[in-house]
Amino acid sequence: MHEALANAVSRVLRALFRVLLRHSMSYTAFEDLARRVYVEVAMKDFSIEGKKPSISRASILSGLTRKEVRRLLELSTMPEDPAQGERYNRASRVLTGWVRDPDFLDDKGQPMALAIEGPHGFAALVRRHSGDMPARAVLDELLRVGAVRWQDGQHVALQTRAYVPARSAPDKLDILGVDTAELIATIDHNIEHGDLDPRFQRKVMYEAIPDSALPAFRKLSANQAQALLERLDAWLQTHDSVPGAAEAVTTPCTRVGLGIYYYEEPAAPPTLGEPR
Repeated sequence: MHEALANAVSRVLRALFRVLLRHSMSYTAFEDLARRVYVEVAMKDFSIEGKKPSISRASILSGLTRKEVRRLLELSTMPEDPAQGERYNRASRVLTGWVRDPDFLDDKGQPMALAIEGPHGFAALVRRHSGDMPARAVLDELLRVGAVRWQDGQHVALQTRAYVPARSAPDKLDILGVDTAELIATIDHNIEHGDLDPRFQRKVMYEAIPDSALPAFRKLSANQAQALLERLDAWLQTHDSVPGAAEAVTTPCTRVGLGIYYYEEPAAPPTLGEPR
């Protein structure tokens, strides 16, 4: 088990370290961050039921001295931005509503350029698909990431059908943290509880697809994946508690989603004498 875990972590770290080195994070900075988060997780998620989290237990779990655990806990940790995930979610819902809600489509079924106000304006779109979020805040966010643009100075036109912050490296790194953490959490759940309560986790992978076929598969997979996500979004929206509504306060709720990603890398050359 220890060897399997070490091999799995090595693969995760190789992919992560490519990002860290590309963005000039030193090993010393990574090590300091890893130590702090290790201690925080030990304190928050691995306390004994009915007992208050203790420095001694965090020391035992982490292998760090009690002195080091205490020092790390006293350091000011980098606060997570709870607004980031909310902004990401709300903006995505507005874009999805824009491409499938018939009230905001033209006679050809394409997203219309929208005035800010009016029964079929951008503010109405936000109210319908993003609850109580201010329309101006959503518009500023979509303009910032390049998802929409001004048209003739009075209308907002759709640039892309998904919330992908193409212009901002920090925002892309935020998505790295959110999406990777969610995938690892799903895998962790399936390791611990997969026999009784499995969560969907599948992929399709082939080892030797000709490069000439890649453009066609990229297009096919993107179109079908987008269509699936839009269908799932439509179902989730009908069951979503509107933020601020009375029922949202009394009804137990869960954050839920399904993610899809595309992957490719050069195929390893076949070993001499073995079939490809």
